[in-house]
Amino acid sequence: MKILHLLSTLDPRAGGPTEGVRQSGVNMTALGHRIEVATVDDPSAPWLESFPLPVHALGPARGSYGLTPKLVPWLKAHAASFDAVIVNGLWQYHGYAAWKALRHLDVPYYVFPHGMLDPWFKRTYPLKHLKKSLYWPWAEYRVLRDATRVMFTAQEECRLARESFRLYRVNEEVVAFGTNRPPADAGSLREAFYATYPALRGKRLILFLGRIHPKKGCDLLLQAFAAARDLDPAAHLVMAGPDGGQWNATLRTLSAKLAIDSRVTWTGMLQDDRKWGAFYAADAFVLPSHQENFGIAVAEALACGLPALISDKVNIWREVEADGAGFVAPDTVAGTLANLTRWLQLDAIDAQKMRKQALHCFEQHFTVDAMSADLLRVLQQGRRKQGAAERSPLALGQG
Repeated sequence: MKILHLLSTLDPRAGGPTEGVRQSGVNMTALGHRIEVATVDDPSAPWLESFPLPVHALGPARGSYGLTPKLVPWLKAHAASFDAVIVNGLWQYHGYAAWKALRHLDVPYYVFPHGMLDPWFKRTYPLKHLKKSLYWPWAEYRVLRDATRVMFTAQEECRLARESFRLYRVNEEVVAFGTNRPPADAGSLREAFYATYPALRGKRLILFLGRIHPKKGCDLLLQAFAAARDLDPAAHLVMAGPDGGQWNATLRTLSAKLAIDSRVTWTGMLQDDRKWGAFYAADAFVLPSHQENFGIAVAEALACGLPALISDKVNIWREVEADGAGFVAPDTVAGTLANLTRWLQLDAIDAQKMRKQALHCFEQHFTVDAMSADLLRVLQQGRRKQGAAERSPLALGQG
């Protein structure tokens, strides 16, 4: 198949959608499919040069909405050469542009909301939700309503999406989502990480890896770690990720107030070998998010045999809990503290069992191979249905 992914940016700081497109695209290319990407990035954006798939950069876009006059004409001219178009993410111009360009073409399009319909946003940012409610009926609702399928990466994400807006009609499909297996040279990657952060050698590292953003529960984590730090003097918190909301300074102030400065290391964004080195050096992975439709970093941690200490707002928490691959608790200070306490007090034998279960959980649920196979299943179903519709007597003028 020839597939076009459409998303607002390929900037790696954007997180899950960008990484998901990259990993699934590379995997499906290896299977013999042709995968291309269209974004509203500026063609001179530095992250485009190293992106491993063909990219059509149709920016620069104007404003946070990502408006660009080039996108609709480009889609009308080129979309027919693809078997399917996949819209990644909501609330920006690329989704509305896809609807505007494709609704009268014989090109099926699909939408991955990537958690952007979760009602957490409605409760947490009521003014933003009011603005979205005004925008919803004439734009985003139509994008989802007319999509061949709206694809959710967990049953929980699908269920929650129904609660955000009263006007809601979509063709739902839950598909597997996953990530690549990590590099196998764990020892050398771990040593490279320690070479960069020598003060962390010999510490029992609790790793947070993701955007430094209020949604991720970083403040809960600092408060919980301050309460749990005496359980193991070697325990040390690593906060790895880009500042996703100008929140880093606030959190550093909180860390100082809690008197845990010497027990917390802020690395900024870690990529490639440095990221994998952090996973392999860590003792456990922690993510107390208030909202997470999937959490690629959770899957990557599991793939490294790293137990996941997560909130029950990470939508794959049921798989993690059922497989004994980590601990799950509410997205509160008390819940995060409970996860840290259970892990730090776990005896060595049970901790090793959990590490094995973490890897088992990844292999059972979250490989990129399973993701590609399930995505192809949905796209091929859509292509068969489209072909049947085109061959129907009514479509052929015989009705």
